[in-house]
Amino acid sequence: MKPTLLILAAGMASRYGSMKQVDGFGPNGETIIDYSIYDAIKAGFGKVSFIIREEFAESFKEKFEPKLKGRVETDYVFQNFDLKPFGIDEEIERAKPWGTAHAVLAARNQVKEPFCVINADDFYGYEAFENMAKFLTTEASDDTYSLIGYQIDKTLSENGTVSRGVCEVDENGNMTEVNERTEVYFKEDGSVAYKDTTGEHPLKNDTRVSMNFWGFTPAVFEQSEPMFKRFVEANKDNPKAEFFIPLVADELIKSGVAKFKVIPTSAKWFGVTYKEDKPIVQQSISDLVNNGTYPAKLWE
Repeated sequence: MKPTLLILAAGMASRYGSMKQVDGFGPNGETIIDYSIYDAIKAGFGKVSFIIREEFAESFKEKFEPKLKGRVETDYVFQNFDLKPFGIDEEIERAKPWGTAHAVLAARNQVKEPFCVINADDFYGYEAFENMAKFLTTEASDDTYSLIGYQIDKTLSENGTVSRGVCEVDENGNMTEVNERTEVYFKEDGSVAYKDTTGEHPLKNDTRVSMNFWGFTPAVFEQSEPMFKRFVEANKDNPKAEFFIPLVADELIKSGVAKFKVIPTSAKWFGVTYKEDKPIVQQSISDLVNNGTYPAKLWE
């Protein structure tokens, strides 16, 4: 059974067409999503599921169906505010839905095979998809999940501080915890550090970080739904609270329900945190086209 690629894209739809996720970065206007899908197909994924807001389904279909038809199966998962499907009768007023782990839960009736989850606006590189596809087809089980671990120095911006999920990894290569560091940056000497309320702290350049590239089996839906119900109950008066995937991972690890293998990659991660990052990402993709990693016209 071929694994499925779940793309977290619900957050991008509200300003569709003017956001970085659908901006052109490739030589012929290719989006970052295009490169992720291209790499996933090459790595052996059999289906792409876009997690979006329902009102933007037609826009997505118009953009992606013509180029993906005949190449990979596509599906659309809708993330919304309705809590009744989770057995929660309350209507809770919020500006946006409940975060990335809620988005994954929205796919629980449509995804029946091992799957991975990625951000729509992050460029991960083929090696990451190849390694994840191998894990999902040979190692994944209902108590063994994974995430791609990037070297922190290959994920930073030259244009300011970034937030990163810093992984603690044991001697078996499994994550013991993930800590969100909100101000991570390069120092002048090229070393990496982060700041918090207690000051500046060094990080090794090869420290593994999560860039929200996770591998699961469908068992995670049943495992995380009770967590979501508890989260909603605890945060119904907090309109900005979000149920993130690392919260689920942390609880599964600490309760002994599942372990998370950290799959190391040497690939460089690209993302657009600041507008000044765009030309750097365009140049990076241009270099990959020039060295033959990608064709100039991705879908021809």
